[in-house]
Amino acid sequence: MRIAIASDHAATEMKAEIAEWLIEEGHEVADLGPAAGESVDYPDYGYKLAEVVAEGTVERGIALCGSGIGISISVNRHPGVRCALVSEPLSAALAREHNNANAIALGARLTGIEMAKSCIATFLETEFADADDPAGRHQRRVAKLGTPPIQTTRIETHQ
Repeated sequence: MRIAIASDHAATEMKAEIAEWLIEEGHEVADLGPAAGESVDYPDYGYKLAEVVAEGTVERGIALCGSGIGISISVNRHPGVRCALVSEPLSAALAREHNNANAIALGARLTGIEMAKSCIATFLETEFADADDPAGRHQRRVAKLGTPPIQTTRIETHQ
């Protein structure tokens, strides 16, 4: 599988270890940066990851930062990407099975390397529940994620 991985400066060590492990597992890995020791802004790397996932250059993306929160928000700004912040294998499996997530985010300061590998392995192995059913309930919901409705009326509040 072709996988892209990106991080901020807080997760370069985890990124390097995960990339090496993925290559050992037989995957093709695109390391989008940054290099170790470089202080960077996580949105820049989240946007890079989102772009290659959305355009189909890679099949899956892995986003890492200190907590996983900031980079997951930046990845999810692209309408063609569904990035789930995960911390254990069940949420990684459900992200694929129900939401057809094409990227996951992990927090290097919150998740140990072995748990991160377990989450990633589960994410890569799990199939989308409606992969063969374009009219399935999960597919219908996932389709709405990339095209949010634009609200034209204002909600008034009363004090």
